Amino acid sequence: RWGLLIEYLFDGPTLLGTGGALRRARDVLGHAFFVMYGDSYLDCDLPAIEKAFHASGQPALMTVIGNANRWDASNVVFENGRIVRYDKRHRTSNMQHIDYGLGVLSAMALEPYSPGEPFELATVYRDIANQGRLAAYEVTSRFYEIGSLDGLEKTREYLQSRRPESE
Repeated sequence: RWGLLIEYLFDGPTLLGTGGALRRARDVLGHAFFVMYGDSYLDCDLPAIEKAFHASGQPALMTVIGNANRWDASNVVFENGRIVRYDKRHRTSNMQHIDYGLGVLSAMALEPYSPGEPFELATVYRDIANQGRLAAYEVTSRFYEIGSLDGLEKTREYLQSRRPESE
């Protein structure tokens, strides 16, 4: 209907996690691709993010937003335009940003991981950040999540506030 071609790849008998599923699908994803959390609404400039990824020369880019634990627990140390540290499990007080829920990965970012082995996308980001190779793009418009009733209501309110008055 919208000119999209959708191809499904199943994990198989073992759930692979987001990272493992991307590794399994690497050959059909192309040289570089966007990854977005499925329960998020993001109001951001996708062409600018793609351009920043290509300009960075890095294997991955994570979008971040200043958070200071406002919307969820901050998990990124972002300094001088780059990600110094990313960790969803071991947070520190100098983490004032949060991953926005949108990234760009190159196929080579998944190369170190074994096909068919389960792992999370957070592992990929953390490992690349630890190498000093995770590019960053800072956004200023907050993210909206629909993974909870409260988040769903806030997203609905935001979207209704953006409707033209004629609707």
